[in-house]
Amino acid sequence: MTELEKKQSGEIYDSRDLELRALQNKAKDLMRVYNSLPADSLEERNHVLESLLGHLGRNTRINQPFYVDYGNNIFLDDNSFINLNCTLLDTGKISIGKNTLIGPDVKIYTAVHAKDGYERFWKEEDGKMAIKTWVRPVTIGDYVWIGGGAIILPGVTIGNHAVIGAGSVVNKSIPDRAIASGNPCTIKMMNDR
Repeated sequence: MTELEKKQSGEIYDSRDLELRALQNKAKDLMRVYNSLPADSLEERNHVLESLLGHLGRNTRINQPFYVDYGNNIFLDDNSFINLNCTLLDTGKISIGKNTLIGPDVKIYTAVHAKDGYERFWKEEDGKMAIKTWVRPVTIGDYVWIGGGAIILPGVTIGNHAVIGAGSVVNKSIPDRAIASGNPCTIKMMNDR
């Protein structure tokens, strides 16, 4: 099994792998191009996003600057909007549903490391240390609104029609129609509509 296959299946993988580094470098180059394009160059911006992302839905918008790890693990559905200065560390899959709004400075993470410091590293025969990483995907439903500065941690699912308050740290899944905020993010109420 290749390191890419291990990564995509959620197993511990070696991030130093040359194939993975090449994928990251390609994403960083496309991201640099995207972030340097004039704001009114919509056709050119969409062309770069189509090359960068796993899926770019119709009538979507991502404001610049925008930061990714691989890009190809991000699946953005129709009519969704990502505001400026967002970071999507898509080591694993990030799915964002249709008609979803993501505020500025939102961070979405999928990489996981062991809590125990000794377990976080491999020791190579030459004495060098290497980081152990695995992934847990993030899923954001349809008609979701994520307030500015929120942080979405690995493995979280945010249900349809949910609202996440600005500055929240979402470390557990949030059900459909919940309004949640805080650090850690907790459900404040359920939306009847």
